[in-house]
Amino acid sequence: MRPALPKARWWGGASLGAAFLMANSSIGPGFLTQTTVFTQQLLTSFGFVILVSVVLDIGAQLNTWRILTVSELRAQDLANKLLPGLGYFLAATVILGGFAFNIGNIAGCGLGLNVLTGMSFEKGALISCAVALTLFWVREIGKMLDGFTKILGTVKILLTLGIAFSAHPPLLQALHHTLLPVKMSAAAIVTIVGGTVGGYITFSGAHRLLDAGITGPENQAEVTRSAISGIVISTLMRFVLFLAIVGVLSHGAVLEADNPAAGVFRSAAGEVGFRIFGVILWSAAISSVVGAAYTSVSFFKTFHPVFARYERVCISVFILLSTGIFVLIGKPTQLLLFAGAINGLILPIALGIVLVAATSRRLMGSYQHPRWMLAAGWVVVVVMGGLSVPVLVEQVSGLLR
Repeated sequence: MRPALPKARWWGGASLGAAFLMANSSIGPGFLTQTTVFTQQLLTSFGFVILVSVVLDIGAQLNTWRILTVSELRAQDLANKLLPGLGYFLAATVILGGFAFNIGNIAGCGLGLNVLTGMSFEKGALISCAVALTLFWVREIGKMLDGFTKILGTVKILLTLGIAFSAHPPLLQALHHTLLPVKMSAAAIVTIVGGTVGGYITFSGAHRLLDAGITGPENQAEVTRSAISGIVISTLMRFVLFLAIVGVLSHGAVLEADNPAAGVFRSAAGEVGFRIFGVILWSAAISSVVGAAYTSVSFFKTFHPVFARYERVCISVFILLSTGIFVLIGKPTQLLLFAGAINGLILPIALGIVLVAATSRRLMGSYQHPRWMLAAGWVVVVVMGGLSVPVLVEQVSGLLR
């Protein structure tokens, strides 16, 4: 049995790194675009969507992180042990979702550098692709992920907080409608939950903990703390951004359709705010490119020793393909919304498999997964499964138009 981790290691080590990896993976360019688009539609009632998403996030993340780290198996390996071949299906769906997300992330990189320098979206995407590849090749992957995600996550939150103060949002009304909304949107819930913990994001932090050796029942307190920390970090950023958007909209701002989030920052703080948005967007996008590529490759590197041996090469190919498709397709804003919707559909499939595995004594040994967590997890599966299909159909129709 491994000893439980000392608290000092958690604050400076891989547990906090896993929390930031999950949070940064969810605080990507899709996060900025989705939050802006749906806040425009729902105004202060979007706070309720954030509240619902937090509850669903907890149900998904706590179950996934605890079950995987107790079993000491990555999700695809756990699924294959549950039912031979199921892990390959799970890996295929998560990699598909991660690929869709990463195309959106690359699009966000292009948007961010376009704001900062005026260069084309495509050129910005290509430069960002080169930066992401360099990050994976210059340092040991685990240490790079931990340090890089902590720094960029902190920068994004602090800069957005400054913009929110400048926007002077109606705080009391926002709080009131967060608890008692006047508008509702199934599309907003599916897309926000899908963009926060859907697809590969559900597993990003858990797979990082497995790589760091933070596993077993004796370390479940640290695993739980890490999962909750990741949810808190992403929720804090979402709510701060929501307040900034509500603030500028309440003062009559009209946001541009092609890059609506940029209009929020420009309205709140002029050209300085516009440049700050460029920094936040690029930081969000590049950290999500790194997170999506790392986690997606972790879903097939255990299938054959050659994948693990050439992990950096696999990650590089994943990033290059994502960049190539974005350069060919374009449509950055539509791609970001589509990525959240498709990952919202993948979430109930992936989580359902993990929950079934949690009830198997053959896989979990003497570990008894808390019944309330299982119940919460199945609520997420049912809710997201029921809402996701019509929303995804709508998003695909919009992308093809």
